[in-house]
Amino acid sequence: MPVEHINPPTMHQNPAFTQMVVIPAGARTVIIGGQNAVDRDGNVVGKGDFARQTEQALANLVTCLDSVGATVEDLVQVKIYMLTGQDLQAGFGEWMKVWGQRPNPPTVSGLFVAGLAHPDYLIEIEAMAVLGG
Repeated sequence: MPVEHINPPTMHQNPAFTQMVVIPAGARTVIIGGQNAVDRDGNVVGKGDFARQTEQALANLVTCLDSVGATVEDLVQVKIYMLTGQDLQAGFGEWMKVWGQRPNPPTVSGLFVAGLAHPDYLIEIEAMAVLGG
């Protein structure tokens, strides 16, 4: 049984996210911890630049997916934590560069927070993917 992306007809329809996803029993689920704008050596990329940090955090997310043979199309849930005061549209633009015009986007939650694990972090992205769905 495949993953089901459901947008009830009485709810808002948005091409950037799905209202809910049903994961079939027994599916292999991948949970990806919060990805920040750090390079391979742990250096913060794009200090003070929300769009650049979003781009790097998404690149790290894609690297995690690649490591288990998954793609962004396997994502079923994405949670985006943004430092209060950041421009949501700049981050959204970077997300759409990665997602593009694919059908069945994951569920997405965006949260503004007072701080993240490092004072230079402006964004953190965690996700869940289902393999073979």
